[in-house]
Amino acid sequence: MNEQLMVQPSSAADTRNPWQGLRELVQLVRLPNLLLLALCMVLVRVGLLHRHAPTAGLVDARFALLLLATLCVAAAGYIINDYYDVKIDAINRPDRLVVGRAVNRRHAMLAHLLLTGIGMLVSGALSPLLGLVHAASGLLLWGYSVRLKRIALVGNLSIAALTAASVLTPELQLRTGVNTVWVYALAAFLLSVVREIIKDVEDMRGDAEHDCRTLPIVAGVARTKWVAGFFLLLLALLVSGAVWQSAQLGWWWLAGWLLVLVLGPLAALARLLARADRKAHFAQLSLWCKLIMLAGVLSMLVVELGG
Repeated sequence: MNEQLMVQPSSAADTRNPWQGLRELVQLVRLPNLLLLALCMVLVRVGLLHRHAPTAGLVDARFALLLLATLCVAAAGYIINDYYDVKIDAINRPDRLVVGRAVNRRHAMLAHLLLTGIGMLVSGALSPLLGLVHAASGLLLWGYSVRLKRIALVGNLSIAALTAASVLTPELQLRTGVNTVWVYALAAFLLSVVREIIKDVEDMRGDAEHDCRTLPIVAGVARTKWVAGFFLLLLALLVSGAVWQSAQLGWWWLAGWLLVLVLGPLAALARLLARADRKAHFAQLSLWCKLIMLAGVLSMLVVELGG
């Protein structure tokens, strides 16, 4: 596999700024994404499932272990994705290439196996169901990196399903029967599909050179934008329903938050999507998706005010 081309010379590694190594580690495991995932799980726990006793819901060793297990599996997924995408990333985002340049590929694979194993063992100790969920997640992340991401729409739906599963894990641990968490999981699924499709358009050049059959390569950018718009419409309808339901219940803080900070930006995202025709435009759309997801996650805090 041309390992000699994939590993940074030791002399360069020896003279690197130590902060550079930390920055590359942050890039490798997508620390901002992990922090957003952790925030989402914490707010699901205290904002939706333990609304009337948030402190008790948060100060729980079993939940801390669940959080650790989920973050380990997610970090492992990012690592294995970079492991298999060295050549594609060298074209699409050479400035962010870590595996094969700053991190030895064998070490990356070892880190992936170690983190996945920790996640599966810890969650399995909590409950067989959680262990099964994390084992399935680890397997799906590996399958996505090896094959599924190269198949039109299949890879997008796979990552979106994993995102929704992360939202649901606190409920799977507690079994409270709170239906709201399923609405948030569905919203996370739909927004993740949109973002993954947008990222495929952004990465078309490298994907095409390595025989990937992603949606924009198979169907073209124009049709791909219509598919993304369809999922965006479903999400807008879901959020509109949540706004209406919140208003009916007199939860005006939540209704206003969703209307101004989620539904409004979704409309702006749709408008930008219709006009996008350059890689920079789709990179901007991907950032918009992240910000909308953050606004949606933070709305769980407002649920507390609504109740």
